Amino acid sequence: MELLLGLCVGIGLSAACGFRVFIPLLGLSIAANAGHVELAESFQWIGNPAVLEIGAYYIPWLDNLMDSAATPAAIIGGTIMTGAMTGDMSPFLKWSMALIAGGGTAGVVQAGTVVVRGASSATTGGLGNPVVSTGELAGATTVTIMAIVVPVVAGVVVLGLVTWLLVKIFKKKEQVDVVYEGELSDSGGTPSD
Repeated sequence: MELLLGLCVGIGLSAACGFRVFIPLLGLSIAANAGHVELAESFQWIGNPAVLEIGAYYIPWLDNLMDSAATPAAIIGGTIMTGAMTGDMSPFLKWSMALIAGGGTAGVVQAGTVVVRGASSATTGGLGNPVVSTGELAGATTVTIMAIVVPVVAGVVVLGLVTWLLVKIFKKKEQVDVVYEGELSDSGGTPSD
């Protein structure tokens, strides 16, 4: 049961990393210092004072540039969050689970935020991006608190969010493939043309 709760906390925090990388680290640091969560032995450093999030997400177009750096950072952060919460187990199993569940969750959520920010930039010229940034901040904060306070609920919510995002991504990919194939048939070309 302890492993399941640790995984729920880790995956919830990983999803929060997909919104904003440093908010979950800050939340986990506060929870560890308050004695609400117990970090795995090699992750005690997370309990030290955390780094502050940069306000660059509120500057149109700079926020898109920040997303380029945030994507790999979110995957790494999600992997670390899940690894920090899994306790004593085989290192291979721990890091496999952390990378797949934590890094994967953070990556899917981050991909969703990149798409939303890109659409906002394209449709509003970047003027709507502060609203997107505020939504990301709210999402990261809410999911971080939920993961620490009610980990099973957070796990279910994150599972639903990730499933919904994956369905959206695959539907969009199918639409793009159909349009691409239609363009090829209209031009009489083949994919290798």
